[in-house]
Amino acid sequence: MTSVVFDIGNVLIEWDPVAAFLPDLGCRTEAQAFLERTGFHARNARADRGERFGALAQEISDPDDRMLFSRYLERYALTLREPIEGTWDIVNRLKRRGHDVHAITNWSAETWPIGLTLHPRLTDTFGVTIVSGREGMGKPEPAIFDLLCQRADVPPQDCLFIDDSPANVKGARDAGWQGHHFTSPETLEADLTERGLL
Repeated sequence: MTSVVFDIGNVLIEWDPVAAFLPDLGCRTEAQAFLERTGFHARNARADRGERFGALAQEISDPDDRMLFSRYLERYALTLREPIEGTWDIVNRLKRRGHDVHAITNWSAETWPIGLTLHPRLTDTFGVTIVSGREGMGKPEPAIFDLLCQRADVPPQDCLFIDDSPANVKGARDAGWQGHHFTSPETLEADLTERGLL
């Protein structure tokens, strides 16, 4: 195995969409209810494949909810929390051991520049970074894993994918990769050590 490929959100950086709506709604319970009634996660997944948040907001019938959803972009910085330093440490150790390290992230093309500004390590850590919103495809579709292999010039059997979503890990395995379902830096470290990568 030559390449280790990381997801970013909730693997390397904490992402909490509830935080974008707390200034208006005041508590997590109300913000979570807003996410549910506006189908936030399904709409966000569409943004991750290239749709624009402004157009997605216009689909919401309730005018107050529509207005609040439309503020997501301006509030997006609130959703990106602390870096998960234990995982970043593992990334650095893998690179020191000579492994190629890449990234595939389901991330909107509109919000990706904000992520780079807030977390500049994303700019130069990875050999190849695939951002779904820029490509018009997303995990767990096999095509996005194939695209990484093409750009990194590496066969799928030489890739290990790390993601907090079991569905995305399954997508990688279906594409011929190995996979690790991320739950913590400690369990990731143990798995990589067992595989002989650390």
